[in-house]
Amino acid sequence: MRLHRRKLLETSAGLAITAFIGGQSAAASTEGSCQPRDPLKNLMEGNHRFSNAWQEAGRNPSTNLGSELQNNRCFNAPQTLINEQHPWATLLTCADSRVSPSWIFDTTPGELFVIRSAGNTAFDAAIASIEYSVSILQTPLVMVMGHSGCGAVSTAMGNSALTPSLERLITPIRSQIADSPDLTAAVRSNALGTATTLRDNSPLLREAEAKGSLKLVVSYFDLQTGAVTLI
Repeated sequence: MRLHRRKLLETSAGLAITAFIGGQSAAASTEGSCQPRDPLKNLMEGNHRFSNAWQEAGRNPSTNLGSELQNNRCFNAPQTLINEQHPWATLLTCADSRVSPSWIFDTTPGELFVIRSAGNTAFDAAIASIEYSVSILQTPLVMVMGHSGCGAVSTAMGNSALTPSLERLITPIRSQIADSPDLTAAVRSNALGTATTLRDNSPLLREAEAKGSLKLVVSYFDLQTGAVTLI
């Protein structure tokens, strides 16, 4: 079963590469959708707004974060989103309930294509999903984002007995955080390792980077300040 699944992913990736290189993307026109000129700059500006509001809310518990942020957003019309999507960035991040990319980058539905797993691991389905976003939806930016206090990374640093499924989850994390002196360093190392895994296991992503049609970046989200920094 696992071999069949791997073969299916490889075949799908090959077809996607052919379509991507040959310009046969199924993406429709982006007219009428939120499309920033510089996706990375737009992400970081959105996070700057969020970080300011997050810290203000920390100082003043009566602060309404939604009210602080909502006036700065671009909204895709429902009519636009019913039949199509044109996300301008793809995020691979942790499943942690506190780490919602749309919230952290002050975006709305239709803007971000998001893949989440505990420890932001580049498992097979995550890689396939990112290949879809890049080759079919043509997102020009992929960001791998780790975060402070990551439970999956913390678990990988320990020696507690785990279920077989959890062991499989943290095995790639353990291989990426060897010799990390603390959790912060381990989270950063894990995020960088995930980006390396994406490049190593996806010819499509490597080709897109080489052509300059894709930018792959790595970042770290600090729950204390609400700020995202590139690493």
